Amino acid sequence: MKRLGALGVLVLSIFAARSSRAYEAELRVGSKRFTESYVLGEIVREVAARGGEAVAVHKQGLGNTGIVFAALKSGSIDIYPEYTGTIARELLENKAETDLDDLNRALAPMGLEAGIPLGFNDTYALAVREEDARTLALVSMSDLAMHPQLRFGLSQEFIERSDGWPAVQSAYHLPVARPRGLDHGLAFEAIASDQIDVTDIYSTDAKVEKYRLTILTDDRRVFPRYEAVLLYRRDLPTRLPRTWEKIALLRGRISGADMTKMNADAELRAESFRDIATRYVAHQPAYADGQPLGANISEPTPFVRRLFGPDFLRLTSEHVTLVLLSLALGVVAGVPLGVWAAHRPRAAKLILGSVGVIQTIPSLALLAFLIPVFRRIGFVPALAALFLYSLLPIVRNTYTGLTDIAPSLRESAIALGLPRLARLRLIELPLASRSILAGIKTSAVISVGTATIAAFIGAGGYGERIASGLALNDHQMLLAGAAPAAALALVAEAAFGWLEKLLIPRGLRLSP
Repeated sequence: MKRLGALGVLVLSIFAARSSRAYEAELRVGSKRFTESYVLGEIVREVAARGGEAVAVHKQGLGNTGIVFAALKSGSIDIYPEYTGTIARELLENKAETDLDDLNRALAPMGLEAGIPLGFNDTYALAVREEDARTLALVSMSDLAMHPQLRFGLSQEFIERSDGWPAVQSAYHLPVARPRGLDHGLAFEAIASDQIDVTDIYSTDAKVEKYRLTILTDDRRVFPRYEAVLLYRRDLPTRLPRTWEKIALLRGRISGADMTKMNADAELRAESFRDIATRYVAHQPAYADGQPLGANISEPTPFVRRLFGPDFLRLTSEHVTLVLLSLALGVVAGVPLGVWAAHRPRAAKLILGSVGVIQTIPSLALLAFLIPVFRRIGFVPALAALFLYSLLPIVRNTYTGLTDIAPSLRESAIALGLPRLARLRLIELPLASRSILAGIKTSAVISVGTATIAAFIGAGGYGERIASGLALNDHQMLLAGAAPAAALALVAEAAFGWLEKLLIPRGLRLSP
């Protein structure tokens, strides 16, 4: 029990350390999970940091439009890059073309505002391979209706968005019931390897030329203009005026060619989003000496430098904090639940069944459910999800260890006149300690892997690299996130070998 109390003190102290950051002035920039949004989010963070008024933090790759917009409304982030067509069609469900004044009248009741047009239009389009376009005479999207054999592979968000596949299907009556859903970054590889024939792209996608794709004309004008703007909380300009002054200088400064080039730097030259943003801002006359945007393009970063890059310590700290806190909470809650289930057979079915059901919920679905519960993104819902996933191994192993104790040993303890709590503390828990510790070890290893999902809601950790790698279809970046997570799991395994010697009575340990 003393050890459980120490774990509780550890949890509270780490929470207090994290909460102390809330007293600092902070600007939280969000972004969606695709290359352009990452880059724009880093640019906003970079220019905001130059105001010297607040700590600028980029919560990158938070997910699709709905999740990022919910984060903005709840105050979990302050600003993120968005597009006028998305605001009108997807967020406000307005089918008509609207200007910023119209959009802002609709956004005002939510405490939000859209502004600072960045200078380029990034509309949706459908693309096919150049050879297919020549062979099948595909010029416009209307031509697709005459070729039912074509295989569609579209991004998941495009399939679900009202201004995406539903609008295209309604306008063009294409002979496809429901297209195959893919991650946007993987769709280019799929069309290049002849696994699909048609995919959705953005007009500033850098890989269109690399993979020799032909963009089909939207002859029925389904897609509105998607002017890049910043969507932010209305109190931001007054809350952080100097920071806002720097952000406002971005108005009209990013052309379509600039954006396509920055996307190419990330996707084709494997540059980090931060390096791209830093170079871009440094080369702007409003911020520095006005050097040309294309200067100093770096070569692809070697894997070892990526693995131990400047973000390594931060990501490790975030990942370890999530794992340790969720595990500590899992032990504090799971061991008593296992004890309760072992001593109350009627409660056992309910307890074991409940923690078992939690384990079957997909991790992303659980995170999406917890965001509105806590009305925020980031650390808190991620911690709650990892805590819930940690319960099953701990509860079940505690229950199994206690119920497997020989009845004769229990009877001997009763014959000695030991009260119930003393029997639990001196006899039952020590005898069940190997099983309990095995459950905690299993939970720790599972948490190390599951914690990578937390990056998809801005909680950080090694999952940030995995999310970036998916967005860029960058295998080295994926490995740079997966490898340290795997190493951390091995460290956890070794640490529990040491704990076994420390906590389990010598007579109960396995012989070498």
